[in-house]
Amino acid sequence: MNNLGRHGEQLAAAYLEAEGMEILARNWRCRHGELDIVARDGPGLVIVEVKTRSGRSHGTALESVRPAKLRRLRMLAAAWLSAQQSSFATVRVDVVAIERFAGDFSLQHVRGAS
Repeated sequence: MNNLGRHGEQLAAAYLEAEGMEILARNWRCRHGELDIVARDGPGLVIVEVKTRSGRSHGTALESVRPAKLRRLRMLAAAWLSAQQSSFATVRVDVVAIERFAGDFSLQHVRGAS
């Protein structure tokens, strides 16, 4: 992962914690892929995809998370859950899109991306 991506994930984690979520895992990997952030939001599990972009030449950060990626994240969430000894009332997939323009960062949080 490049420096921009690492910085974006750090910004996202700090934002989520400030919103009251508990970070359970970062960069969790299995043979099927990787989850950027796994968090608890009250009784629910939240899988967070973080996308960081320094420009829009390839679209916005949010636009880069397509339906196929969301399906993959749901499959990875099931893999994460099967490896744990805890249960959650709900499971959702969120996207945190971060864009950098002229040194400033903007953050957009989409809860329950579909």
